[in-house]
Amino acid sequence: MNELPSLGFAHFIYQTDALGKVLFAILVLMSLATWYLIIVKAIANMRSRRQGETFLQHFWNATSLEAVDREITTHGANDPFSHLTSHAMYARQHHAKFGVAKLEEAGSQADFVTRTMRKVIDEETSKLENGLTVLASVGSTAPFVGLFGTVWGVYHALVAIGQGGGATIDRIAGPVGEALIMTGLGLAVAIPAVLAYNFFTRSNRVLLARLDAFAHDLFAFLTTGQQIVTDGNVRALKGKAAE
Repeated sequence: MNELPSLGFAHFIYQTDALGKVLFAILVLMSLATWYLIIVKAIANMRSRRQGETFLQHFWNATSLEAVDREITTHGANDPFSHLTSHAMYARQHHAKFGVAKLEEAGSQADFVTRTMRKVIDEETSKLENGLTVLASVGSTAPFVGLFGTVWGVYHALVAIGQGGGATIDRIAGPVGEALIMTGLGLAVAIPAVLAYNFFTRSNRVLLARLDAFAHDLFAFLTTGQQIVTDGNVRALKGKAAE
């Protein structure tokens, strides 16, 4: 009896040429980059969300902006909400103390605070979107890299079969089936990247919407000295807004 040839993914990688190995390495690197970003961004988002919720709880229960400032000084600005608050409060104090010294400080105090808050929101948006381009690129290109590897593998399999003489189904099915593994590998790399991209995009959109809404409230507190409600009692902010 003739021994059946050893078939499978390992056999395909072993017998493929340099281009096939390069395509396989590219897919492996894409997969590693995808899962690295998924894990890192998931941990960072969870930590930021937890710290943001803690800060917002302190903020809405604070009796004054000075108390908020002490909270930020003690624990740091480690989330988008405290980061925005810290820069907005500093901008108000800086403009009140030094006035208009540079072009970026031109206009009223409210204008300067608005520009500062907008800049911080833009920075947070850029930070949240970091890595999403890689996920989108992997999700859109990995299937085609795998397909290219399949076409290349099928071509070499058919050439080898033709040189060996005879083209029975048992001689074609194995090598062609091996080549199709590259398409499956491309999809296995692309699907997590696409799902992660959609998840992080929606999560970022929700967070930025909350940050924008918070920015409006914070701006009102800094410029008009409105009141906040704590424990059912209305307490005036002790920090005066600019006249």
